[in-house]
Amino acid sequence: MNTREHETMKMRGSADTSYLGRTVDEMVWRFMEEQGIPGLTLAIVQAPYIPRVVGYGLSDEKQRRLASANTMWPAGPISQAFAAVAVMQLFEDGALDLDAPAGNCLPDLPETWRNVTARQLLRHAAGLPDIRGAEGFCPYRRWSFSELVALVAGRPLSFRPGTRVEQSATNFLLLTEMVERISGMSYHDFVTKRQIDFLGLRRTGFAEDLDGFPHEDVGRTDNVHQLFKADRLYIDPTEPAASYDSEGAAVRRQDSSALRGFSDIWASAQDISFWDIGLAGSVLIHKPENRALVYAPWKLPDGREVPAAAGWQFYKHRGLMDIKGSVPGFSSFLSRFTHSEELVCVTLMANREGVDFTNLGRRIAGAFGDLLSTNYDDNKLFLLEGQLPAADTVSRLEEALREKGVPLFAKYDHAQNAREAGLELRPTTVLVFGSPSVGTALMQADQSVSLELPLRISVWEDEAGSTWLAFPRLGRLTAEYGLQAHPAVPRMEALMEELVRRAGNVYGARPF
Repeated sequence: MNTREHETMKMRGSADTSYLGRTVDEMVWRFMEEQGIPGLTLAIVQAPYIPRVVGYGLSDEKQRRLASANTMWPAGPISQAFAAVAVMQLFEDGALDLDAPAGNCLPDLPETWRNVTARQLLRHAAGLPDIRGAEGFCPYRRWSFSELVALVAGRPLSFRPGTRVEQSATNFLLLTEMVERISGMSYHDFVTKRQIDFLGLRRTGFAEDLDGFPHEDVGRTDNVHQLFKADRLYIDPTEPAASYDSEGAAVRRQDSSALRGFSDIWASAQDISFWDIGLAGSVLIHKPENRALVYAPWKLPDGREVPAAAGWQFYKHRGLMDIKGSVPGFSSFLSRFTHSEELVCVTLMANREGVDFTNLGRRIAGAFGDLLSTNYDDNKLFLLEGQLPAADTVSRLEEALREKGVPLFAKYDHAQNAREAGLELRPTTVLVFGSPSVGTALMQADQSVSLELPLRISVWEDEAGSTWLAFPRLGRLTAEYGLQAHPAVPRMEALMEELVRRAGNVYGARPF
């Protein structure tokens, strides 16, 4: 093998897909066990290839369907990225002005909404009340645009448009209505024509399209899996995933009209990856400056940088960006590392609600590209890269503790301590907190575990300017005391993960 061939192989990643001694399969299976996930599909992109697509567990527990490359899952908030592409395609067509008042296109809007712009809507900077929190909203029935607007039309704006950021499904409802009125097509048909059919995505559509994908009823007890022998459409079939609640009842599919543009797409993890490759290049949005409008940080009038747009969230480490979230019964995640030396994307889709794949996605990316590791010990620590400066992150963490009623026992500003000693240290702060009612239960089992309590979260800024939030992995830590099976441990871990997500996330519990 010559030097050039060797260097090319290095650029394409390594055949050793492990991270800190754990294979991707090990990481995924352990995560599924911890989170109680029945089924999951993972797709990996090392552009321009998709070298790995694999299903784990069951996409439908009752019918015993295996999660596979072909399984279609609700894309949840990833749907916003499809809507953003549709808007930018009309902009590149010269048919839509991003900075014109929405009322020009939608004259039937409430008076206080008419001056918001498509740019503000894309950035979740319009201040519109969220239809998801409206009395009478139901995601399972069919809605018209005017019916949904009427649910929140009487509410005041949350803030003056363009001055803050707060995620609202109403923003994307307006954007999709603009797409319909400008294009003369239904939003469904416009996205199908300009994105799904254009890219040849065979396993992507809207909820109302799912019955058009042939899949066998394997719930029958006779002649299971027989159709594929006689009908080519059932060879390697496309199958929609299913989720069940704690009582075993099937979780209903949301109607695509209820959260149009915000959470209406169904797709396989592989198709999401194909689509993301199209978006990363110039296939869907042609000009780089236009792509930057939907996935690049921007600034508020007060000078603060907003590392989020159109549902995407942006970080400093290796050009990381992700878009993620949940719908009833399901969770989805898409991340992309846009480093000049290695473009890696990770897609994860599962049939359990409320799962945050951010930490797992980062570790999987690290297995496919050495450049993408966190540079810290992910086996020892739960690590999350925050989007905001360290000081803002600490403030949001303190606020989250107050809102949850968790006592803050101490705050150590190590950078300040270093300055007082005549030394230099990048921002590094540790918050110490806990609930005696929970921690005491552990100490009653083994008082020596008191050395590890109360709980603590560290926030620091690294040499690249990235903000990190971290805490010790409690399962590993308590295992040293034989307490890993104690019922308090998963509750404590869930609390810590929720706190770091809220503190480090622009789309957190309060407007940014």
